[in-house]
Amino acid sequence: MKRSTGARGMLAKRARRPARAAGLLGLTILTVGCAVGPDFVPPEVPVNEDWLEHRDRRVSEHSGPHLYWWKVFKDPTLDRLIEIASEQNLPLQVSGLRILESRAQLGVAVGELFPQVQQGTGLAQENLLSSRVANQNLPVFFRHNFPIYSLGFQAGWELDFWGRLRRNVEAADAKLLATAADYDNALVSLTAEVARDYTWMRTYEALIRLAHENAKVQKEGLDVAESRFRNGAVSELDVTQARTLLESTLASIPEYQSEWQKYKNALSVLLGRPPGAIESLLCRPAGIPSAPKSIGVGLPANLLRRRPDIRAAELAAAAESARIGAAEAELYPRFVLSGEVGVQASDVHKLFAPHSLAYTLGPTFTWPILNYGQITNNVRAQDARFQQALTNYEQTVLSAQREVEDGLIGYLKEQESAVNYQRAVEAALESVRLSMIQYREGATDYLRVLNSQTSLLQQRNRLVEARSTIALNLIGVYRGLGGGWEIRNGKPVVPIEVQADMASRTNWGDLLPAPSPPPTDALPLPTPAGAAPALRPPDW
Repeated sequence: MKRSTGARGMLAKRARRPARAAGLLGLTILTVGCAVGPDFVPPEVPVNEDWLEHRDRRVSEHSGPHLYWWKVFKDPTLDRLIEIASEQNLPLQVSGLRILESRAQLGVAVGELFPQVQQGTGLAQENLLSSRVANQNLPVFFRHNFPIYSLGFQAGWELDFWGRLRRNVEAADAKLLATAADYDNALVSLTAEVARDYTWMRTYEALIRLAHENAKVQKEGLDVAESRFRNGAVSELDVTQARTLLESTLASIPEYQSEWQKYKNALSVLLGRPPGAIESLLCRPAGIPSAPKSIGVGLPANLLRRRPDIRAAELAAAAESARIGAAEAELYPRFVLSGEVGVQASDVHKLFAPHSLAYTLGPTFTWPILNYGQITNNVRAQDARFQQALTNYEQTVLSAQREVEDGLIGYLKEQESAVNYQRAVEAALESVRLSMIQYREGATDYLRVLNSQTSLLQQRNRLVEARSTIALNLIGVYRGLGGGWEIRNGKPVVPIEVQADMASRTNWGDLLPAPSPPPTDALPLPTPAGAAPALRPPDW
């Protein structure tokens, strides 16, 4: 039958001694008990000592402006777009909310270290015993119906002798830190995506402008061909060739405008706004972001400290390692201290009378001896998950190095291509000028004019694409280096207005306001369960 906590001083005094003994015993076992399973050790991964292009004078091993790397383009519009995106991007807010979720889940795991059952109980019950069952042939004076009233408190505490609960706390710690690194990685990706879309938008803006300029040149050629045709100096073929080139150029303008608008729409969504809502920010024409001639990239080993996704992969592996111990602890017996204390009477008026106190206290244990290999196979499955996480970590490191190397080689080689394309454009302009002079004088046919104008169109477009590719590759380098997450320092991971809505629905306690997580390169690995006391205050 259920009992209650002592509401009076006498009852509390009589119950205090066994409860204190149980608490001391529990603390003793918690602090001296072992934690089964492996302690996580960061794996060794292959990292090059230098970048493949480290001998190029444009590449420096000194760290570059990773904090606000986009400022190397010296474009105020880009600066403003990234600032707004970091505050209003919706997927980034989801990443921030996952941090809050993980903090709450860590509180659940820590709470499991303390008495897991602690609840008040009460009972008011009328009972009638049957006379038609075995052992119920009772004397007449025995009451077959009687009431029971009780009020009490019961508690149960699983002693974490094998470290199962502490391993769960260790895993929750790692998950929380991993979600913080995921938030930083989302911010790195966001800044790079805004810069890329902005660069593409300006690229198509430049292509539209060039198409109009080329159409103007081609219209002049068409006018000359029509004039000479009217004067009988050439055939109509020259006119049709000139018109074909002009119309082809004009046809490319709507295509460029379509792509231009798509990237503007993409930027609006990245800023958490509907398409068309940022026209005021983009209304002033600007050129393609101009990349500097050289870059500081540091050393490849710096990636292990700077890249949030590498840190997140390492922490995910740490969490899976801790879960091996939690799974392995299921192979051993569980020890539980449980007890009930309260008052009980058949008359409600005598509930708090002397001698109404009743309690039970004692340890129990359970041991799943015959589990048909289920627990063992669960440990094996968890070990396989851990090995998957280690492999994923190694792949993340290798992919990070490849991203930087790809960006570097593209950034350096496109600079050389841009120089050649610039010379080609200058030569094509001169070719158009000379061919037009010769055509007017009748010294050549229109085919030469047509070829020179077509070449000018191609070389101008290639020069624009080369300048755009330089910027895009530089963005890729900074994305590969893990730059940009520092912008959130001092800012909440969840907007204040969202926190206010959440607080109006739910009691979040000290978890709101949501602070910015510690820097990615300062995130510690969770302390192994056996290395330090696992007890900490629960998050009420």
